Amino acid sequence: MAAAITTEEFLSHKNLALIRLSAQSPVMGAKMDEELKPKGYDVSIAYLSAGPSDPTLADVKDKVEGAIIAVPKARCEEAVKEAIDAGIPRLWLQSGCESKEAIALAESKGVPVISKACVLMYAQPVKSVHAFHRGLWKVFGLLQD
Repeated sequence: MAAAITTEEFLSHKNLALIRLSAQSPVMGAKMDEELKPKGYDVSIAYLSAGPSDPTLADVKDKVEGAIIAVPKARCEEAVKEAIDAGIPRLWLQSGCESKEAIALAESKGVPVISKACVLMYAQPVKSVHAFHRGLWKVFGLLQD
């Protein structure tokens, strides 16, 4: 069973990988790296379906402390497996991409995982539409610790 992890603990690590499907594919969380960098994060993009010159998780694994996975739900378990195999110590499955199988895989390997949450609603300072969305979640008791 995976150790519990809070959003605050995950975000205390400033060197993160952002796993996307490919450089050509639209992705949930487009511009996520651009929003996290001014908040003090070093975000290394890695592609699950990398082209010959695209970075993969193997290329960035030694400089990251966690990974944000933002791939289509059908490929989430594959991305989690790749992250676990690369030794990534903590995972954030971006809201909408998580699957029960991906969460169960991380938990079975003892890798702390956050799911059902948008990282931009938690990385401080929260701005723009993410601040509004965060406020709504707080009112309705949906905000995670």
